[in-house]
Amino acid sequence: MLKKKSLVNTIRNASIVGATVVSCWLAPMGKLLALPQEVIVEKLQSIPVFTVADEQGAPLVATNGENQNQRVAGVFISKADANNFVQQLRQSNPELGGQVQVIPVSLGEVYEMAEANANQPDGIRFAYVPRQADVEQARRLNSEYRSGVPLFVATAGDDQGYLTVRQGNQEFIPFFFEESQVRELVEGFKQSQPDMADSVQIEVVVLEGMISALEQGDDELLERIMLWPSQESIQFIRENTPQQ
Repeated sequence: MLKKKSLVNTIRNASIVGATVVSCWLAPMGKLLALPQEVIVEKLQSIPVFTVADEQGAPLVATNGENQNQRVAGVFISKADANNFVQQLRQSNPELGGQVQVIPVSLGEVYEMAEANANQPDGIRFAYVPRQADVEQARRLNSEYRSGVPLFVATAGDDQGYLTVRQGNQEFIPFFFEESQVRELVEGFKQSQPDMADSVQIEVVVLEGMISALEQGDDELLERIMLWPSQESIQFIRENTPQQ
C-alpha cells in the first residue's frame, strides 16, 4: 500500500485539454511537469477501445454544433455499446449504417491520434463514451461526478494510502474501469488486513482527467498508475490474442 494520497487530487485538479469531454468538477491546476509521451502511450496501450469507422478504416465523425469546423469521433469504452450504436445507425440511416463497422484500437493509439490532431484547426477530436452502468456507479460514489469515463481506485488506513498490486518487484496503483473490480481488490485487502477494513474508501476520478494529469502533473506517483481493463475488455483481449 502506497501511503501518499495526493494523486487523486492531482488527477481531479488536472485541466481537461485536447479531444476530451469536459467535466465540470475538474479545475485547472498550476504547476506542470509532463511525463514523456511514450510513457503515457505505454500506460494506455493495454486498454482496448472501439471506434466506428468506414470501409477504409476512417473514423465516423460528426461536426460540433457550436463549431462546424470541428470534427468529433466517438471512442467507446464498451464494444457492446459501439455495436449498439451501429445497429441504431443502420435503422435510422441504412445507407450510412451499411458502410460502417466497429473497429478495435488501443487507447494508446487514440491518444497518439489525438495528439497529432491537437494543433490542426480541422483535426479530429475524440470524445470518450463510458458505459452507463459505470456512470451510475460513479454517481453513487461521488456526487460531484458529472461526465467523463469514470475510474475507480481504493484507499485505506489513517492516511488513506493507495491499495496496490505487485508486478515483478514494483508496486502499482490500479485504476479500474469497473467498480466491481475494485471491490474484489478491497475484499482481498479486508481479509488480509481486517483491522483496517473500516478505513477503506473507493474514490472516483475520470479517464480524461487522468490523461491530462499524466501530461501535466507533478506527482511522482503518476508513474505508478496502472489502468486495469474491464471484464469485457479482458475477454476481448483473450479472444483476440494468438495462442502461443
